[in-house]
Amino acid sequence: MILRWVVSVILNAVALIAVAQLFDSFYMDGFGTAILASLILSILNIIIKPILVILTLPITVMTLGLFLFIINAITLMLSQAMIGASFVIDGFGTAIIASIVISVLNLLLNKLIRDTLVQ
Repeated sequence: MILRWVVSVILNAVALIAVAQLFDSFYMDGFGTAILASLILSILNIIIKPILVILTLPITVMTLGLFLFIINAITLMLSQAMIGASFVIDGFGTAIIASIVISVLNLLLNKLIRDTLVQ
């Protein structure tokens, strides 16, 4: 279970670095910052995200779950606020697009790792 969490944190850090390379308005200082951001995101996803999901359940249902990207963007903005100058997102729109890209990259990376480990 802990190994799965560590792999998830590393894969999320890789996704964060990839997004930082894709967008000029998404700045990440290095892989160490990406690991720290991934750890903070992991903690926020455990503590804050469930509360936000419950509080926004009606709008999430009305948008067929698309509002979850907004919640992911909020947690991403909270983590960059905690880290400081080594992790900067220039605007909430960038955070929304980045959260979508990070979600897709995490899905692909996790599938790749699972398929590799199964064989």
